[in-house]
This record gives sequence, C-alpha cells and structure tokens, in this order.
Amino acid sequence: MRLKSGPRLAVFDIDGTLVDSREVIHGAALAAFAALNLAPPSYDQVRHIVGLNLDVGLAMIAPDLSPAGLVELEAHYKAAFHDFHRQPGFTEPLYAGAAETLEHLRQAGWRLSMATGKSRRGVEMVMAMHGWQDLFETTHCADDGPGKPHPAMILAAMKAQGIGPEHTVMIGDTSHDMIMAKGAGVRAQGVSWGFHTLDEVAAHADHVAQDFSDLKTQLLGLAAPIDLVNP
Repeated sequence: MRLKSGPRLAVFDIDGTLVDSREVIHGAALAAFAALNLAPPSYDQVRHIVGLNLDVGLAMIAPDLSPAGLVELEAHYKAAFHDFHRQPGFTEPLYAGAAETLEHLRQAGWRLSMATGKSRRGVEMVMAMHGWQDLFETTHCADDGPGKPHPAMILAAMKAQGIGPEHTVMIGDTSHDMIMAKGAGVRAQGVSWGFHTLDEVAAHADHVAQDFSDLKTQLLGLAAPIDLVNP
C-alpha cells in the first residue's frame, strides 16, 4: 500500500521504537513489585505490556491485587522510573540510526507526531533529553484519553495535522501499535528491534523493518517526493 501524494504524516511510538528503554522499564517494574513485597515480574511479563497505559499493564501482571493495591503499585513504578532519571548522567539511548532517520524524514517533508504509552510527564522528559521539542509537531500520550491499542492517539494526530489516513503511517515495535494503526485505517509499519518479537509484530503489520536503514527506505518509498515549495 502506497500513500497518496501530498503531505505525509509519520506517527512514531517511542519506547522500543526510537528509545532503548528496556533496562529502565524492567528496573522500575522490579522496584515497584519489591516495594509491595510481590514476586518480581520477569522481563517477558513486562515487555508484553509496554505501550499500554500503565494501570492497564500492571493489572495484567498483578491480576490478584486490589484496586487500591494497583494504585499503590503504579505510584511505586512511577517513583522508581523518575529515580532512574534523576541519577547523574542517566540517559535512555536512542537506537542506532533513529536520530538520522527522523531528521531525514523532516528534510523530505514528512510531518512527525508521537503516540506513546508514556505519561505527559514522561513525554516531556524524553523530549528534553533528546532535544525533540522542535522535531515532533504533536505528541499524544496515555494522559490524553484511551490508550493503545485504541486508535484515539493516531486519530488525534491526524486531526491536529489536518492529514488523512491515506497519508499516514504508524511506526512501532509492538502488536499494540500495529492494532492501533489498523483501527485508525493507516499503514502499520513495524520494527523488529523493540519489546515484541518479530512474529508478534508481523502478525498485525503491513511491513516490519529490520533496521533503521530499512525503515527509512520503506517510508521514503511509499510515495513520490513532495514538492516542498508547492506541497
């Protein structure tokens, strides 16, 4: 499926797609469960919930906790996550090729939006960490309404940019991202290097990129070049 000519919108997930946050997310989950004297979750348990709203994901890992217990668990997770960020020199590194791909897309006339399971505070932290304030034109997160895999964030991004589904691609590393894309009627572009396995992503994706070079080739090949003078 190629995009129709005209302005094009790339909606990016963050964790596991642009940012390698595997260590900090699992570490925060381990700290939260330890704070409540609960058995530590495995990495496999945690990776399956990345991208979902935090309260929803934690309830999946700890289904026997009471509603009050889940609220407490979420609070401990957030505190641990922010403790990591306050450590001197802490960074959530970008995957190799991420920065260059984003800049190349912007230079090619793409508009960029973010759709993430992070909180608004988390979005602001990652934007500041990587200097993205002027890169993403709109950001959409767990605090804005229904979380993944509901298509609300993509629909909001398209509405804010004035761009339809025939010109839009969702890029993400989880099946949640791909199902969200299908629900919004946009191209589902998966990546192979994040939290979900290749098979998990491919089950719902139009294509799965093997690295950022492959991703850039796929995106730039979706439509003819944009006339930046007369778009």
